[in-house]
Amino acid sequence: MIINTGARTDTAQYYTAWLLNRFAEGFVYVRNPLFPHKVTRYELDPSVVDCVVFCSKNYAPLLPRLHEITERFNTYFHYTITAYGRDIEPGVPSIERSIETLLELERQVGAQRIAWRYDPVLLTHDYTVERHLDTFSWMTERLAGHVDRCIFSFVEMYKKLERNMPELIALTPEDKDVLARHFGRVAAEHGMTIQTCGNNGSWAQYGIAASGCTTLAILGAANGVRFRTLKHKGIRTGCGCFESRDVGAYDSCPNGCRYCYANQNAAKAVENWRTHDPASPILLGAIGEDDEVTQSPQRSLLEAQQTLF
Repeated sequence: MIINTGARTDTAQYYTAWLLNRFAEGFVYVRNPLFPHKVTRYELDPSVVDCVVFCSKNYAPLLPRLHEITERFNTYFHYTITAYGRDIEPGVPSIERSIETLLELERQVGAQRIAWRYDPVLLTHDYTVERHLDTFSWMTERLAGHVDRCIFSFVEMYKKLERNMPELIALTPEDKDVLARHFGRVAAEHGMTIQTCGNNGSWAQYGIAASGCTTLAILGAANGVRFRTLKHKGIRTGCGCFESRDVGAYDSCPNGCRYCYANQNAAKAVENWRTHDPASPILLGAIGEDDEVTQSPQRSLLEAQQTLF
């Protein structure tokens, strides 16, 4: 199975000690976000966890001890570095510092295991189409050869985002075409694979693939292993990613990104972070008497006799 550490919260940045404790002890409890008293136990063992997928905007806190995980597990790292400053992403380091951290991550795990995420692409009075064109070009020049691929997506205009960012300017079809054409051309000039993920239109004419960002093909190639051919439904509608199990929790990321879908209440997220117990087997709170704990029926998805590099 595939374990994901960062779809619901930035675990690598804010819950480093907890995450390392979970891998050291070899199991984790995860609360069902729809049915809070239902808890699943996952074994964190290489015999049943085929790859650990990380998603973060700052790997610096994890880097000194990352080897405790990478020495035992296949891994893949999504690193989100966008054009935005603290007005949009209050808890995220600067672009320059983020790139430095990415390069340090590459020295540890190799470029083939890192995907640079330039998403979501959104527009405001300050973050114009022209600014995205310039920033993407500069970042691509810095990151070419240091990542496996670039993944971008255009922001989805859902209701909560409209409330949180009233200054948001809707992307027109023409805006998207200009941006996609530029992204595809710049990536090609620097020999970088570029793709979208999810329902973001078709830009194949600009050399941009439409693929899941955590497919078994991507994870297998990055780690030198082969997965069995398996059918799957994707993580959500229009998504080609293979199903994974997230160890995090919603309303727990203090980054404060104004476009965030995982936090309903930013103040609650900060409070959850401040009060969490790094020694607990579950990210937030503890297992209570009313909780129903179920063991996950885990199994390997790899072809027989697969090993790490």
